[in-house]
Amino acid sequence: MPSQVPYFEDVELSKFSEMIWKIVLSVVCTAILVHGELQRDGPVPVVIWHGMGDSCCNPLSMGSIKSMIEDNVPGVYVHSLMIGNGIVEDTTNGFLLNVNKQIKMACDIIANDTKLQNGYNAIGFSQGGQFLRAVAQRCPSPPMRNLISVGGQHQGVYGLPHCPGQSSTLCDYVRKLLNVGAYIKYIQDSIVQAEYWHDPLNEEEYRTASVFLADINQETTVNKDYKTNLQKLNKFVMVMFSEDTMVQPKESEWFGFYKPGQAKELYTLGESDLYLKDKLGLQAMDKAGKLVFLSSPTDHLQISTDWFVTNLIPYFNSTST
Repeated sequence: MPSQVPYFEDVELSKFSEMIWKIVLSVVCTAILVHGELQRDGPVPVVIWHGMGDSCCNPLSMGSIKSMIEDNVPGVYVHSLMIGNGIVEDTTNGFLLNVNKQIKMACDIIANDTKLQNGYNAIGFSQGGQFLRAVAQRCPSPPMRNLISVGGQHQGVYGLPHCPGQSSTLCDYVRKLLNVGAYIKYIQDSIVQAEYWHDPLNEEEYRTASVFLADINQETTVNKDYKTNLQKLNKFVMVMFSEDTMVQPKESEWFGFYKPGQAKELYTLGESDLYLKDKLGLQAMDKAGKLVFLSSPTDHLQISTDWFVTNLIPYFNSTST
């Protein structure tokens, strides 16, 4: 009989341990589920993409924007995209890395960020605006909810007056190459600004040679997914700077551009082939109230904190994904 006691105790201990583990697992699973619900019910995460001559983490630009969003949307997660290994590479890639490669890198970064998997809002500054639009069109998962383009050049540019920050040397180099020939293949493949260069005096060459902008604007071939994916946005907000001295023409920030064959007279989005033929679904989005046109009475990217908070923060404050 004594030999049976340890066996009896082992059985009872085993049952007790099993019961404890079930309780622990139940508590852990519940915590995970609750945490998941809190994540889904909290602020929608935000993705930022900087403009030409800038970087993801410059404390005076994107760092300041990141802090501003965090201060005004308590608990929000903000991911400022770094394209490359480090700030220096991120900055130079804004001039010298093929845009299509950058879009692929951005899509991969977003897809691999576990905090963005339930969806995110996006805000792009200057060329970052059209780059994030390309992300929305090409990479619908995880879903982009709202897209804010701050000075993005959605019909491209015809001129490169000056660059921001400490990038004058690179800017001069790029300007010289654009003057040589923006649509020469090696320039198109390696100079970012050439890839959204839109020459109204030679529309045919633009359509056939542009490796980025002509594609996302459906100028040559039609990709039905681009239209379908863009229309999934809740809001597409476009900010134009009415005193812009950098973007030519500034109306590109609202999808306007020069009428073909000259560089003075302009057309609006509503008058464009892109809108009238609804190549991207912009006409349908407009009628559904999804397009928002805002104007800042300042030069390029010169936004005050008050203007930003009043006009843009409401698109980040939603607690629903």
